[in-house]
Amino acid sequence: MKNGLLILSVFIAGFMIYSITQSPAHAVNPKSPSPAKALAEETGVPSNTTEKTMHSESIVFGLGCFWGAEMRFEKMPGVIDVVSGYADGSGFEATYRNITQSRHRFNPNNYAEVIQVTYHPDTVSIDTLIKAFFEMHNPTQKDGQGNDIGTQYRSTILTSVPEHMDIAHTLKMQYQKQLNRAGYGTISTSIKPLDTFYVAEEYHQDYIAKNPNGYCPDHSTGVTFAPKTTAQLAKADEDARFDNSALMSGQHIVVIDAEFCPYCEKFKETVANDYRGDVPMHFRMATQLNGLSIESPTWATPTLLFMEDGKEVYGIQGYVEPKTFYKALGAFKLGESEAFDVAFNKSTDSRFCKQYEQFKNVGEGVFIDTLSGAPLFDTAYQFNSGTGWLSFTQAVEGSVTYHEDNRYGMQRVEIKAKKSGIHLGHVFNDGPNGSPRYCINATVLGFEPRKES
Repeated sequence: MKNGLLILSVFIAGFMIYSITQSPAHAVNPKSPSPAKALAEETGVPSNTTEKTMHSESIVFGLGCFWGAEMRFEKMPGVIDVVSGYADGSGFEATYRNITQSRHRFNPNNYAEVIQVTYHPDTVSIDTLIKAFFEMHNPTQKDGQGNDIGTQYRSTILTSVPEHMDIAHTLKMQYQKQLNRAGYGTISTSIKPLDTFYVAEEYHQDYIAKNPNGYCPDHSTGVTFAPKTTAQLAKADEDARFDNSALMSGQHIVVIDAEFCPYCEKFKETVANDYRGDVPMHFRMATQLNGLSIESPTWATPTLLFMEDGKEVYGIQGYVEPKTFYKALGAFKLGESEAFDVAFNKSTDSRFCKQYEQFKNVGEGVFIDTLSGAPLFDTAYQFNSGTGWLSFTQAVEGSVTYHEDNRYGMQRVEIKAKKSGIHLGHVFNDGPNGSPRYCINATVLGFEPRKES
């Protein structure tokens, strides 16, 4: 009998361990008592008093990809925490791998990507949160947001609090009237009791903060519950009349910016703040593009638009690192040219090329990176080597990087521009009086005359 009990105990323990270790998502059953209610039962203090003391309630929203939604709600005053997860599905285990399978893309029983918003009810009202939910996305798009298509991206409100459901239904009707006035269709948002909330995998939590390369999606309609204030109306009118006349001639870079966009801030930090190129860079909100001919969708920020005479040549969605940005700029500014081949394919100028003849006697000044505008070589250190390529005894301090180059059976030291990463030439040890000789391709340089002090 003891052996039988021992075997049974081991089996139960093993099953419990298996269940715990095999579950990739943590399920939270809203039907179990809240911490506040449990404390009320234990202490005898009325639950409403305890709830008020603890200042904590929660609601679950589905409004497309949970990454951007999580970030936006976390920035709202009164919100304590936002957790990404899955809810409102059945028939299989709630994991990201499962819900993204093609066979579940339009499965009505697929789990939705949702966020659980925990908040201080005495600081932010449930009305405010639900209004923000509707205003943060396009609730009229069924089973998707923007390019994210499928039932996992459906619009939904899930709660176990009857009052929350009543408020949600009322606000849904109010918002529908606002959308009707703006020319939008019928709201597809479902409002249901929450069954179980499954916490998503750890790598999905605070995803935008963890992943510096990406974009911040914005699928909002721009329609708000409250009538626009005088200031808001003035801002909308200003945006509608935004003067883009300067962009109608020549080449320009337009960066679609947004508030609360960490990828936008990273682009400014790593690229824009140091950019000094002669192709002007302009920052615009998605509402400030009037008059421009744009092909790329502008719901993702940042989006880079390379424009010529007011028309988009091409665009890039999402954050781009400096290397990618400068290669895109090179293709835009230089096109199919000898300069592009030198910059990105490590080619070499023809001896005594046109640019060399232009630059060999330019007076005093600084040679700059044709893409980034960063200073590279000062004429004070220029000399005529007779080789047919521009030659210097040194580079501007900190402006270049050095790389081993063993191509063509030779051992050489390659020079690249530090900011843009473009190929400049090579450095040799046969300069005047034993100094180095920086042998530089003229096609990838610009020139700035020295300013008189």
